[in-house]
Amino acid sequence: AEASMADARPPAISDKAKERFEAELEFVQALANPEYLHYLAQHRYLDDEDFVAYLDFLQYWCKPEYVHYIVFPHCLRFLELLQDASFRAAMKREDYKDFVFRQQHFSWKHRSDVIRSASASRTGEATIGENQASSSRA
Repeated sequence: AEASMADARPPAISDKAKERFEAELEFVQALANPEYLHYLAQHRYLDDEDFVAYLDFLQYWCKPEYVHYIVFPHCLRFLELLQDASFRAAMKREDYKDFVFRQQHFSWKHRSDVIRSASASRTGEATIGENQASSSRA
């Protein structure tokens, strides 16, 4: 009888806290996807004051003790931008969603070029872009 009583108890608070932590982390990181932001805007989630307040609450993910769990850092910038009513309204538009996606893609491309260049400078090798530029000058 005691075993069945133990099984009937709710999960420990730490289990609930862990589950909430994981759910919020997953949700915050989903905000890095402009398609998802567009979906939220199209379905009027971004017009809901309670939802916007929840997004504001989630700003705690920007704090140093939480930020190291983030794999997709663009989500933090989008989380900040979602506090702006004009950004939320613009995300309803297909052309704006496409613009945001192109900007995000450009950022990724530029960042990978910077990382590649920094890595090459440490090893003394030229990057592909530098090789192409020098050969076109010749």
